Amino acid sequence: MTRKLFVKTYGCQMNVYDSARMADVLAPLGYGPAERAEDADMVILNTCHIREKASEKVFSELGRLKRLKTARDDGMIIAVAGCVAQAEGEEILRRAPFVDIVLGPQTYHRLPEMVAQASRAGGSVLDTDFPAEPKFDHLPDARADGPAAFLSVQEGCDKFCTFCVVPYTRGAEYSRPRAAILDEARRLVDQGVVEITLLGQNVNGWHGDQGGLAHLIRGLAGIDGLERIRYTTSHPMDMDEALIAVHAEVDKLMPFLHLPVQSGSDRILAAMNRRHDRDDYLRLAERLKAVRPDLALSSDFIVGFPGETDADFADTLALVREVGFVQTYSFKYSARPGTPAAAMPDQVPEPVKEARLAALQALLQAQTETFNRACVGRTMPVLLDRPGRHAGQMLGRSPYMQPVHVDAAAHLAGKVVRLTVTAVHPNSLAAVPAAEGSPR
Repeated sequence: MTRKLFVKTYGCQMNVYDSARMADVLAPLGYGPAERAEDADMVILNTCHIREKASEKVFSELGRLKRLKTARDDGMIIAVAGCVAQAEGEEILRRAPFVDIVLGPQTYHRLPEMVAQASRAGGSVLDTDFPAEPKFDHLPDARADGPAAFLSVQEGCDKFCTFCVVPYTRGAEYSRPRAAILDEARRLVDQGVVEITLLGQNVNGWHGDQGGLAHLIRGLAGIDGLERIRYTTSHPMDMDEALIAVHAEVDKLMPFLHLPVQSGSDRILAAMNRRHDRDDYLRLAERLKAVRPDLALSSDFIVGFPGETDADFADTLALVREVGFVQTYSFKYSARPGTPAAAMPDQVPEPVKEARLAALQALLQAQTETFNRACVGRTMPVLLDRPGRHAGQMLGRSPYMQPVHVDAAAHLAGKVVRLTVTAVHPNSLAAVPAAEGSPR
């Protein structure tokens, strides 16, 4: 019997990976993908607690699903997973008792038994434990969905930044065994994957029995058929000498690194408990670009953190100008219940946050546009992964995660092709096949 599953994913790339693995776990029960909640026998909201008003957005979506479930009256299962479920599981069941399953990020390997329990008992199932056994030991083999894939190697965080809920919702840092990661990577490559992005809340904190992330990357680089390697998200304090060196020595490692800084003010960085200062970050950026001159950085920024002054914000703008970023994520600070920053004095007024965010985003956008314009005339390897909007067009991603479109045959899907950039559009680059003998 074929049943349909619809998963709505909020938030980070880790959640995208988790959603795919939940689908893998439920496939043996006969669940195949549904395009819409209206067509599904089971709906999972895989939630994120990082953004402002995250839980209210979930409850709003649950209100829509309640109406759908009531109208259908056919045993539709509704589940809430992820970090909001972990943090507010009992509150979800109190406010939305029609929800069948609430599960945290560490327990989705138990989904089949939760589904059976909810179906059998007719009540709600709540499972937000941090089990002793790693969930990865109980998951089926990952299934590839295209030429690029995420591979989770590390979960949780021990840094306890004062604004962040991750240590409370994902738990302590856990590193998967190196052998298991390499085995999963080989299976993905056997399914046609040519690019793998290593995921972790603090991915460069990964450690195995023989070394850190650099050692793992070298192992992955030895897999025949794997052409591109990325990793995210990193903490500046865990960029050790070996990891810096591997950027110079492993060609398969893309010259693009997401390295969140959050603020350019030493005073605010200390209040955030980031454990680095602006000079630490500037030196790190300089050293990375020295060993890999074509490397470009992406980052995260929070404006309006409690106590942030105009001078603190000016320090952030100055850091942005000094480093230069090609892609960024920037947000107004929003209090996450239970975090130390939520109780700090001198909360910044909303209009001030909005003005600072607008100013920061204007500067960051200008840097992105400058970098994109500098790519015109440059030849680079592009992974073509899907058809474009027009007939005979393919769309791919550059080493710097820029969307690139080119007139190319469909049989090139899943291939890394050398293209020369010819034009910049608002949301993509245009390119043509590179001439023979053209430089990289």
